[in-house]
Amino acid sequence: MKSICLLESVSRVDGGIFEAESALQRCLHLDEGVDVRVVALEDRFTSRDIHCWSPIHPRTLPVRGFDSFGYSAGFPDALDFNADLLHASSLWRYPSWAALNWAKLTRKPMIVTPHGSLDSWALNHSTWKKRVAAILFKNRQLSMASCLRALCLQEVRSIRSYGIKAPVCLIPNGVEMPEVEHDNPRKIPFPHPVKTLLFLGRLHPKKGLVNALRAWASARKRSGGAALQWRFVIAGWDQGGHEAELIQLCGELGLKSALSDERRRSGRQKLTVENRCGEGECLDTEVLFHGPAFGQEKEDLLRSADAFILPSLSEGLPMSVLEAWSYGLPVLMTPQCNLAEGFSIDAGIRIETRIEDIGSGLEALFLMSDGDRKGMGERGRELVRERFTWRRVAAEMKSVYEWVLGGGPPPGCIV
Repeated sequence: MKSICLLESVSRVDGGIFEAESALQRCLHLDEGVDVRVVALEDRFTSRDIHCWSPIHPRTLPVRGFDSFGYSAGFPDALDFNADLLHASSLWRYPSWAALNWAKLTRKPMIVTPHGSLDSWALNHSTWKKRVAAILFKNRQLSMASCLRALCLQEVRSIRSYGIKAPVCLIPNGVEMPEVEHDNPRKIPFPHPVKTLLFLGRLHPKKGLVNALRAWASARKRSGGAALQWRFVIAGWDQGGHEAELIQLCGELGLKSALSDERRRSGRQKLTVENRCGEGECLDTEVLFHGPAFGQEKEDLLRSADAFILPSLSEGLPMSVLEAWSYGLPVLMTPQCNLAEGFSIDAGIRIETRIEDIGSGLEALFLMSDGDRKGMGERGRELVRERFTWRRVAAEMKSVYEWVLGGGPPPGCIV
């Protein structure tokens, strides 16, 4: 079986989609025997991150004209007409148009993974651009899809609300299970007994960090000594200058913030933060802005943390929460993260998006014993082991490929 995976990017520019798709496609290729061909647009991080796809060798195409549209003249040559199917994880830019044309010309199956971009929050942002894309090509692409992949039940509802009648397979994202050593030395610049609450992801308003910082400031005042043992580490890549807004907010709230020593070395110290933190420095810092973290650096952050938070306003199914659980971390998250099974087994603390609700969750975390936090994290790790590994996800995805190619009874993941 030969498949084309069509993406907007094969680098960190695509955030969690990059990490999810690279892991899924490699597992399909290595474990399920699918001959995967990856095609995507070229961007500033392509050369740095393309090794993450090995042994797959993605073909990347230069963008011409407006980057927001993502036009490239190379798609007709890059999309193999002899492939058995095309799997598009791209919605609002030119690669979707290329996917539509491939499906029309070949009459072969096309699968589309929206990655949460059809939910109401996402559709209500950059609305005019999405309306233009919908009129030009997006609605036609979705109507021609043989199957859509939803990451969670809420995304199934969003797909149906958009008016799509094609079959939908419910297949979540997954993670690799790391080895966890509880005595692993801490990698961030806060020695014991300081504990770390970690956010790891794209710095964007929809992640809810503005309300999280406001809640952090108020919870620290109300919780007293227990709260003073904690530091908030915000790690991730900036989008649209949101990091500077968060740093400014820390100043307005009277929170002592700092840039990590990694930020100083990278030359990004122009942000208006008085402090920087190297090892053993800034022990009174309440919020640390770490900057982007990938590979070993991200692993070090996860191994060093004591808890994880994702106060998002909208998600498909967040890789970051699954990764946090895989490292045995207790998680604070909103219902919009679409991982209700974590609440049902007490692997996470439920928080709403409002300041007071996030604050209540933080206070509950501050007052938990080390044993209770450890137990919560271990329950999350076991949940990931049972339901969210890439090997299981890839096997389900291949069953969908075989179904759209050969018919027969639909696999159990079709809803």
